[in-house]
Amino acid sequence: MTTFADLNLDEKLLRALKTEGYTVPTPIQAQSIPPLMTGSDLLGIAQTGTGKTASFALPILQRLLRDPKPTPRRGCRALILSPTRELAGQIHESFRSYGRFAKLSSEVVYGGVPIGRQTRALLNGVDILVATPGRLLDLVNQRAVHLGDVEVLVLDEADHMLDLGFIVDIRKLVAMTSIKRQTMLFSATMPKDIAELASAFLRNPVRVEVTPVATTAERVEQQIIFVDTAHKQNLLHKLMDDPTIDRALVFTRTKHGADKVVKRLEEKGIRAAAIHGNKSQPQRERALADFKAGKLRLLIATDIAARGIDVDNVSHVINFDLPNMPESYVHRIGRTARAGATGIAISFCDREEHSFLRAIEKVTRQQIPVVESPLGPGLGMPPQPRVKGQPSPDKPRTTRSGRPVWQRNRPEKSRNDGSRTPSETAPGSRRDDPPRTKEARPYQGKPAQGARPPRHAAPEGRDMAREGKVQRNRGFGRS
Repeated sequence: MTTFADLNLDEKLLRALKTEGYTVPTPIQAQSIPPLMTGSDLLGIAQTGTGKTASFALPILQRLLRDPKPTPRRGCRALILSPTRELAGQIHESFRSYGRFAKLSSEVVYGGVPIGRQTRALLNGVDILVATPGRLLDLVNQRAVHLGDVEVLVLDEADHMLDLGFIVDIRKLVAMTSIKRQTMLFSATMPKDIAELASAFLRNPVRVEVTPVATTAERVEQQIIFVDTAHKQNLLHKLMDDPTIDRALVFTRTKHGADKVVKRLEEKGIRAAAIHGNKSQPQRERALADFKAGKLRLLIATDIAARGIDVDNVSHVINFDLPNMPESYVHRIGRTARAGATGIAISFCDREEHSFLRAIEKVTRQQIPVVESPLGPGLGMPPQPRVKGQPSPDKPRTTRSGRPVWQRNRPEKSRNDGSRTPSETAPGSRRDDPPRTKEARPYQGKPAQGARPPRHAAPEGRDMAREGKVQRNRGFGRS
């Protein structure tokens, strides 16, 4: 069995790993560290929670220790780009933990906090800089940092950065670095865009793939519960009666939905907090710190924070809303069963989310077991098998005339061609009489002596249309 001592790491790093309780590297670490220590580029594909951070942090620290140099003014020697603030903060904490006995400087920069303090921190330069693409580009535009001295570049969670629309910023930042750099790209999935990005940034990279693309963690027990959207909140309250759920992550599709779930939980006396893009950075850090310390039983999050939450001993992951992207499901449930532990992932599925469920099962190449709802039967309906030549059973029911059931009592409009819909000619309908047509009434001739002529009749002996004149009321409004 390979140990960290067999990887020829510096004694200071080995001492820090022993302090953290790490002795045996994970598969991604055992395959990545040796080629990275020789200076090769690397393309790593592995799920979250497999130890990817240490697989690039340890070789970077080893390189900086063996080749000590003064830190470049307003620059850095190693640059790590991450998609979210939470992930950037956790990567920075990992560098500080592994390099606690090494005299190396590091800094983390991200949005949501004043940029002035970050500008002052980078004035004299640092050895290691962890950043999100947006904030780093702001600092570059303000000339608070330059990237010409970067020796090592890491793109972590590259697929997620592409999903968030950082591709343009990433290309700008990479173009500012030295062409002699060592580049590492890590991703949990391998879509076509990532392959094109790797071919553009990496030179003869070593490919390390420890798990199939877009497969779920093996130690996660997955469950699906069919429930209507109106009963999802009650189902979540019912699940909280289970004492085995001591620390759970709940994922919603929208920010408003996360806040709504937290409000309903607090009304029931269940402590919870939300973490999403609309929260300020101090609020997000406070919620994550309380969740790690065990002060919160539930943490409600959106997909933007799915890959930035690295908390040990998360017993359950609950998908309050199924994600519309199958890859997001893989990253969500990867928050549990980390570092060799086991975990449970429970997903709520409404009738309208059946298509999301089928896409998830297609990408993960497995069928998720169905569990009966604790609220009882009748509150949800599993997707029915589709028979060829018949409409999908998941579509709403319709009446004989083809209208949705919920429009049954609404009046129908006649068609534009003058014909009527089937319901208009149904027996007993008040519309079964022939349609009325407005006919022009013929002029009956000269009225009797003393009778008032009809309004539509012109005065005798005069053709008003031919004369082009209009009768006006005379005498009104004049003195």
